[in-house]
Formats: sequence, C-alpha cells, structure tokens
Amino acid sequence: MGAEHPERRKHTRRELAERFGVSTRTIGRLMSEPREEFLARAKARRDRAVELREQGLKHREIAEAMEVSIGTVGRLLHDAKKLAEQQAAVDQPQAS
Repeated sequence: MGAEHPERRKHTRRELAERFGVSTRTIGRLMSEPREEFLARAKARRDRAVELREQGLKHREIAEAMEVSIGTVGRLLHDAKKLAEQQAAVDQPQAS
C-alpha cells in the first residue's frame, strides 16, 4: 500500500510513528510511493526535459514549460546523459 496521492507531508515519520505507536519503518511503508512508480515518474521527467531540449529550448524555457527551477532542468538533463552513457557501455559488446 503506497501513497496514492503524493503530496508534501506535514509531519515527519518520527512524529507519526510516535503518534500511532508504530515504528518509523512502518510509517515509511504505508506513506511512501512505491519504488517502481517513483522510477517511472523520474524517467518521464527526464525524458520530457530531453525532448524539450532536442526541440531547441533553452534551460530557462524548459524550466518554465515543466514548472521547475533551472537547476532542476540541469540535473534532469545531466542525469539523462549519464544514464544514456551507462546504457551505451552495457550495450556495447566487450572486446576480447
């Protein structure tokens, strides 16, 4: 059971655990977004930033289109580039 409607929480895990008499790990399991969903959402954000960059938009324009900061755009593009490089290295046959 994950967070079906992700939003900024007003209380920490520790506060909620103390309030309900359970461990912080239990709170994390109940409130956290499932990893697969997080990774899919992160990939979609990276792909969108790359797509906009390939259309010739500047970082500032991408930031406005995605409603994020310019620094976030830089991080998304950097992460996409590094992941593409890692995938290319894996896909290349190793020389004997």
